[in-house]
Amino acid sequence: MGTITPELVTAHQLSESEYEKIIRILGREPSYTELGIFSVMWSEHCSYKSSRLHLKKLPTRSKLVLQGPGENAGVIDIGDGYAIAFKIESHNHPSFIEPFQGAATGVGGILRDIFTMGARPVAVMDSLRFGPLDEPRAGARNRRILEGVVAGIAHYGNCFGVPTVGGECLFEPGYNGNPLVNVFALGVFKKDDIFLAQARGVGNPVIYVGSKTGKDGIHGASMASAEFTEESKQKRPNVQVGDPFLEKLLLEACLELMETDLLVGIQAMGAA
Repeated sequence: MGTITPELVTAHQLSESEYEKIIRILGREPSYTELGIFSVMWSEHCSYKSSRLHLKKLPTRSKLVLQGPGENAGVIDIGDGYAIAFKIESHNHPSFIEPFQGAATGVGGILRDIFTMGARPVAVMDSLRFGPLDEPRAGARNRRILEGVVAGIAHYGNCFGVPTVGGECLFEPGYNGNPLVNVFALGVFKKDDIFLAQARGVGNPVIYVGSKTGKDGIHGASMASAEFTEESKQKRPNVQVGDPFLEKLLLEACLELMETDLLVGIQAMGAA
């Protein structure tokens, strides 16, 4: 593999067949940076490579569906000229490694998906799965994960100013080393005010705005797609640290900008 070693490919959560496909696409060996980009975009977290088959079975077309899969969030017409934007995402592995920040940044990401569509977020919900709290061996870890996840979700929503209006929490042995942290967000806006991530036009400036990216922002997507193991705690520095106060400012700035005719397209920048 030249400068790209098999160990480096494995460290980027890419299989041998996936690496061979990268070479076919590029017609050459990728650079270190290109390998990182493929690692992110082809990760389970970003490409849904194992669940895409099942997701395609869900109904996504209706006269009330204003925006289906392919954008930051889905949009449904609710009548009287208004629509709702909503989305659900999981932050399972980050929450297993660092429960508070892992769950908190899951909320931050889902809120960005809503307001980049042009909607103001009004509600958050969650669906959580943990191992039993009274397990002889795993109970203490399960309790630590539960407490951190619940606190992280509440913290981010409270600081951002959007309430967590409901949710569910179940405990089963199958989730002992594999908690599920699903977060849902919903926003409301006028159906004629939908913004998309698509942008066309020569000479348009591209502006990237948000919080600073530290080392916590590197390999977040590939890390989130890896196996759950006891060694996962070594990846704790890869779990992003959220800033709900800055994101609140970002929300208001984006919605204010959307009232002008300056914006061609807008995309929420997550782990990818």
